[in-house]
Amino acid sequence: MTVCLAASALFAQAQQDTRPVVGVAEFTCDAESPYAKLVTEKVVEMLTNTKRFQVVDRTSIDKIHAELELQKSEAFLDSKNRVEQDVAVAAEKMITGHITKIPVYAMKNASGSLRGYKASVAFEMKVVDVATGLSTEATSFQGKASDEYLSPESAVTAAMQSLQGDIAEYFRVNFPVTAKIVRILSEKGGRASVILVSAGSEQGIKEGDVFTIENVEMIDGSPYHTELGQAEVKRVAGGGFSECEVDKGAGMAVLEKFKAAEKLQCKLVIKK
Repeated sequence: MTVCLAASALFAQAQQDTRPVVGVAEFTCDAESPYAKLVTEKVVEMLTNTKRFQVVDRTSIDKIHAELELQKSEAFLDSKNRVEQDVAVAAEKMITGHITKIPVYAMKNASGSLRGYKASVAFEMKVVDVATGLSTEATSFQGKASDEYLSPESAVTAAMQSLQGDIAEYFRVNFPVTAKIVRILSEKGGRASVILVSAGSEQGIKEGDVFTIENVEMIDGSPYHTELGQAEVKRVAGGGFSECEVDKGAGMAVLEKFKAAEKLQCKLVIKK
């Protein structure tokens, strides 16, 4: 009975969590290295720390086809996206990577005794859409040589930490923040003028950011996006919400479709 209740609670949590599900496959490597897995683990950690995704560690699966076969299994029949503790999760996007070099240097004293280790790392990363198999162009990352550490693992970790800003920017560009309109805060002349969207400081939203508002319809089983206009963030209302001013050209359609409970999506415009 306890197990059933725990499973029910996890399933309820999965239904409530609407964040996109992203899997990370184990990175391949030009030369076999005992430290290659550390690179994958650091990418999983950095992706998780954004708090924008349900992150699925697929380090035992190195091909997208394996993910597709996994999603056909019975484990996915009764779950929508996320369940924890040994229950499978269906990833929508997969991050794959290839390590081009990961040298680890043993540093020695003048006497020949071991003093510590330094490391550097270079790899390529891309995002694959699981449903279509289409991928982004591979992006290269080159970490700075680490300082000296007592263990090779610590040196590799430090080399990866030097890439934290670059990887965060990669996630920002390749996974634009999306949000729902949760409330119409004010109307003017039959138009929505200020809306409340489900993204805030936790997603890195700032005043002045702009969302594109889209109407999403399902046509022949596939989502069809129609752009209605834009909305600018006027106030970040905490971790999970922002108040946005809707442009006049979109206000009437936004109000009409929101009241009709049609699916509206707000997608952050990426400023490069």
